[in-house]
Amino acid sequence: MGIHIIKMPDIGEGIAEVELVGWHVKVGDTVAEDQPLADVMTDKATVEIPSPVVGKVVALGGDVGQVMAVGGELIRLEVEGEGNVRAGSAAPQKAAPAASEPPAPAKADGAAKAAAGGVAGQIAASVSQPASPASAKPQAASRPALAAAPVVARQPGDKPLASPAVRKRAWDLGVELRYVQGSGPAGRVMHEDLEAYLQSQGTGGAARGGSAYVQRHDEEAVPVIGLRRKIAQKMAESKRRIPHFSYVEEIDVTELEDLRVQLNQKWGESRGKLTLLPLLARAMVVALRDFPQINARYDDEGGVVTRYGAVHIGIATQSDGGLMVPVMRHAEARDLWAMAAEIGRLAQAVRNGTAGRDELSGSTITITSLGPLGGIVTTPVINHPEVGIVGVNRIVERPAFRNGAVVARKLMNLSSSFDHRVVDGMDAARFIQAVRALLEQPALLFVE
Repeated sequence: MGIHIIKMPDIGEGIAEVELVGWHVKVGDTVAEDQPLADVMTDKATVEIPSPVVGKVVALGGDVGQVMAVGGELIRLEVEGEGNVRAGSAAPQKAAPAASEPPAPAKADGAAKAAAGGVAGQIAASVSQPASPASAKPQAASRPALAAAPVVARQPGDKPLASPAVRKRAWDLGVELRYVQGSGPAGRVMHEDLEAYLQSQGTGGAARGGSAYVQRHDEEAVPVIGLRRKIAQKMAESKRRIPHFSYVEEIDVTELEDLRVQLNQKWGESRGKLTLLPLLARAMVVALRDFPQINARYDDEGGVVTRYGAVHIGIATQSDGGLMVPVMRHAEARDLWAMAAEIGRLAQAVRNGTAGRDELSGSTITITSLGPLGGIVTTPVINHPEVGIVGVNRIVERPAFRNGAVVARKLMNLSSSFDHRVVDGMDAARFIQAVRALLEQPALLFVE
């Protein structure tokens, strides 16, 4: 028997260290060739590290959340053969998401939400989401040893391993994960384990003890690592470095919604359905021609504001791992349906985990929305180093005066934030007023 040391591989050019965001194995496990060992994250991607050999885990080289140097010891395996110690690096694979399993079917309705995510989504633009879970299925099928992984007994007091999707589903069902036996790698609780537990225990109410008024004393410490850490860092950086100025304006979108309905009735089958976002993006493209200081990025260390002719719009989008900002490039050159198709493609890429680095960086201004949860007012956080962000609130039908009569109108607030160091309040207000005029008189969107 010998010892095989697997070192942290070179993930990419210029990367000297990575964050360890998840282990798929533990000491004592027997691993097969190409079996995933760990997930690591750089500022560009989350990558799965496979085992190049068959062996037994002797020691792990770090804890989850630890930053490790490229070339450092990742894991030690006991392997068959002569010699004492052999060293080598695993070949990194474009990994599945850190959750290590595809989202549950119950989450499918979430994938139909509006492409725009929430207020915080803009701060994750520099983090590339890992590859699609669906793309990992053929690899899993080629490794029968993984499917037959032994069930790991959980010791009293041990915290169960589970993805955020599984934890949310368990919470919704009223299931305490500590009571669910995991069948995944290292005892990870999978969606099918939840199903088996529910079948054996009954409904969610029974899982909570049959009453909604039972005292609870459980608590869970969740490490802020991986994508969530990157989001936290970018959010803090944006708020620390940028003096935000917020401006909210009410917009009458009755005519705009009527136009959207008519366009969908005529062209929806052949060109695809339009949502509000392509129309808002078009209004921003037209308005930014007169406000180039808002379609910009500010290098505050170098003291330089770069204004762009191209309008690269970031679309804050919800994913299972967090809120991210894919970029619709050259919005100024796209018609409404081209915008709608690109927004849909980018949103799907984020949710599937296939969005690349080039699709998650380089925006010059961002749109963020909570969709039907849009509320009345939000104070969106600027996607540093941009200088402006426009937030969409929900559309509500309310009585309004029009030509001396009270009529029902569809009204919506736009909540925007600007970097007050380089965008004056007057310019910000005039920009939003220009967007408002275009949306309230939608024919102006197409007048060149």
